[in-house]
Amino acid sequence: MLVLSRKKNESIVINENIIITVVEIRGDKVRLGIQAPRDVAIHRSEIYDQLKKATTEGTAPAPAPTDTGVPTSP
Repeated sequence: MLVLSRKKNESIVINENIIITVVEIRGDKVRLGIQAPRDVAIHRSEIYDQLKKATTEGTAPAPAPTDTGVPTSP
């Protein structure tokens, strides 16, 4: 595991196309902003574990819609 120290508004770059930025530090919580190509799946670990478990059991849930910030047509 690579461990890095970053301050607010500092970033790390992964594979030239994923940027993770420290957005806010409040108490014992850190808010991260992630910029990545749309084809890169990004999940919190607990959600990833649920998806992985459902896939191995053959009961994978439908993917949740993502908020793109772009209005969809009716």
